[in-house]
Amino acid sequence: MKTLSLTASRLVLSLVAAGVVGGASVGLVSGTHARAAMPVPSVQVPVATAVALPDFSQIAQRHGAAVVNISVIGKATPDDEQQAANRVPGIDPSDPLFEFFKRFQPPGAPGGERDTPARGQGSGFIISADGLVLTNAHVVRNAQRVTVKLTDRREFIAKVLGSDPKTDVAVLRIEAKDLPVVPLGSARDLKVGEWVLAIGSPFGFENSVTAGVVSAKGRSLPDDSFVPFIQTDVAVNPGNSGGPLFNTRGEVVGINSQIYSRTGGYQGLSFAIPMETVLLVKDQIVAHGKASHARLGVSVQEINQTLAESFQLDKPEGALVSSVEPGSPAAKAGLQVGDVIRQVGGQAIVASGDLPTLIGQTLPGSTVKLDVWRKGEAVVLSAKLGDASDKAVKVARADKTDDQGRLGLALRPLAPQERRAAGLAGPDGGLLVEDSQGPAALAGVEAGDVLLAVNGAKVQSVEQVRALLGKSTKSLALLIQRDGNQIFVPVRLG
Repeated sequence: MKTLSLTASRLVLSLVAAGVVGGASVGLVSGTHARAAMPVPSVQVPVATAVALPDFSQIAQRHGAAVVNISVIGKATPDDEQQAANRVPGIDPSDPLFEFFKRFQPPGAPGGERDTPARGQGSGFIISADGLVLTNAHVVRNAQRVTVKLTDRREFIAKVLGSDPKTDVAVLRIEAKDLPVVPLGSARDLKVGEWVLAIGSPFGFENSVTAGVVSAKGRSLPDDSFVPFIQTDVAVNPGNSGGPLFNTRGEVVGINSQIYSRTGGYQGLSFAIPMETVLLVKDQIVAHGKASHARLGVSVQEINQTLAESFQLDKPEGALVSSVEPGSPAAKAGLQVGDVIRQVGGQAIVASGDLPTLIGQTLPGSTVKLDVWRKGEAVVLSAKLGDASDKAVKVARADKTDDQGRLGLALRPLAPQERRAAGLAGPDGGLLVEDSQGPAALAGVEAGDVLLAVNGAKVQSVEQVRALLGKSTKSLALLIQRDGNQIFVPVRLG
């Protein structure tokens, strides 16, 4: 009731605002008429070519029947149980009486003592007439019972053939024949600004249709580095997850998966998994019950302008290797800290997130060619990829700075016990940062960090750092170790 009242109030405000605009428009028209008798110079105004909008009704009518509602009953996770324990129907948690009324919650009520199953809803779509359904992995996570409901109100208990959390794709099977199916398209052909359409069950409102445009392609999100997401401004809300994203030809080009929101609801940023990624995972799940992804065994970070200048790159593109796992495929291929990976198998690496995406979509055991930039020269390496189930590819992030000034580091060699505590092998290498000021501090270098290299060259004395600083006019790339992790920090010089 509270939500409906609030909605009604907003609607009234919207109507009032529309009335004000309408009144202003009438005034403008009247003013124009009043001046109509005055001579007006002839002006040639170019007329824009009209662009016809796609007929979304045809897509919804043809393919809406193949979009399904998915209901899930599963085991509550610790997070679910914690949220339930902090709910009392009708009482806001900030209310002073919340804790008092919480004591009187009956067993089995939300927040009560009895363990209750978790329930959820999502969307999906049928891709084969004999009952193959695609959805998100997070929709069926921890599911004990999955029910698929069609638009003709028939319901089927579905079997989860497999799910892949790394790409958020799941494949279901329902026992039925002659089902409606959606045609599958390619996300590669999508253009930024092109119209797209989503069908799903936001908040349980089945077969809701929303439309928008492609905002960007190849987006890398922090928690889903294996997927080059399609970003759209299509309204997607809880319950839309797992539903199809259509192009204007009525082909499914992606699965709606995530939104970026500060409120939990749609705020103009939604993300879909490209169909190419979905089908790679689907084929593996149907054949083997699971999906496998390759692993290179490096941590990489973004290249900004400062780092590009430090590594003599013509432009800030590529994936900068900040650490290499011992014994990993990367180590066996000869990759080194400070290398910049620019291509994998002939495909360009522009942003650092492109690397785990390309590697993750390759099968373990595959051999790929790596085009690498090392100390101002191009190097070609070959790597036989491992399995991501062993250890995931990590993406590191560095603080950025555009400030100018002196370097501002107070350094000294590491004592033997400090070197052992830092996990550094051998007698050489590494300087302890005793104090950090100026550009180094602004870039994120802190006292207690260990400086391992400058512009890719290992350092073991303060004199080496001074010599390298003297050769640099604009910037330095400092390889810093902190808490066992290594990362390049770009420092802009004055």
